[in-house]
Amino acid sequence: MIGKTYTHKGEFKLESGEILTDIEICYHISEEIINKQKPVIWICHALTANSDAEDWWPGMVGKGKLFDPEKYNLVCANILGSCYGTTGALSINPNTGKQWLNNFPLITVRDWANAHEILREHLGIDKIFLVTGGSIGGFQSMEWAIMYPERFENMMLIATTYMQTAWAIAINETERMSIEADSTFFNGDPNGGKAGLAAARGLGLLSYRGYEAYNLTQSESDNEKVSDFRASSYQRYQGKKLIDRFNAHCYHSITRSQDTHNVARGRGSFADALSKVKAKTLCIGITTDILFPPQEQKMLADLIPGAIYAEIDSAFGHDGFLIENEKLSEIINEFLFHTK
Repeated sequence: MIGKTYTHKGEFKLESGEILTDIEICYHISEEIINKQKPVIWICHALTANSDAEDWWPGMVGKGKLFDPEKYNLVCANILGSCYGTTGALSINPNTGKQWLNNFPLITVRDWANAHEILREHLGIDKIFLVTGGSIGGFQSMEWAIMYPERFENMMLIATTYMQTAWAIAINETERMSIEADSTFFNGDPNGGKAGLAAARGLGLLSYRGYEAYNLTQSESDNEKVSDFRASSYQRYQGKKLIDRFNAHCYHSITRSQDTHNVARGRGSFADALSKVKAKTLCIGITTDILFPPQEQKMLADLIPGAIYAEIDSAFGHDGFLIENEKLSEIINEFLFHTK
């Protein structure tokens, strides 16, 4: 996929009422321009992913895969607040001439969706054949489909939910507490907070994988061990991996954005909000997901008109949407094309 950046000149009004100016949106697209002969698939990425869907979803995106760039126009845009090229905490505040860092304004999921809409218009896309995302990619997809229902023919929501529950908010807040416990986060250094971010990642992973996955992949064969456990080294390794590619200020910002997700806010009930969706919708749950358990996808399917619910049995919890490619492909093929 080809990486590009679009600068939206002028004001971008946030849901909070604050204004960002000349926002930049980093995105990847499968061809230089939209091929009007091919359907558009818009992929919304998860929390710390980038706009190159082939990079972070290699089992699903690429030549010969379900989302094949030779068959479709593929688009994925980096969300506001992230650190992969779209305007965020590392960007320059035009009022101060310095990086925003901890002063970056609160961005909501609806702001993410409005940025997608601006990019869609820039790209000259009239209709989107499929909008899809796992986890917070599903947040973006459903908000966009509620706000602009005529844009979408199909929507696929994987391991996601209609609102950020108290359970999920508590996890995010504890992750932010970990970052804030690192004093370097507050010293004005854009690279500050790394130790806190590593700890936050370790905490987050517990909710992404869960009991079954850890015991399956990180258990010891040596019953005599009293130190140097596989699970311990795994947590530290994953924390190091994240701090090598992500930023604590951006992580702090986008988890706050994640917590704003509630489709019913200002729209009455969940049923009122989701009744606006016109896309043919598939909601996929994962049996072992403890972050957004299957009952949340079942409720989505109940409230979105005509939606279908499907379930994947996986040992890998919430992360199953990034791992169970064959199972996902089979379900999606049947949904879109009535073939397995």
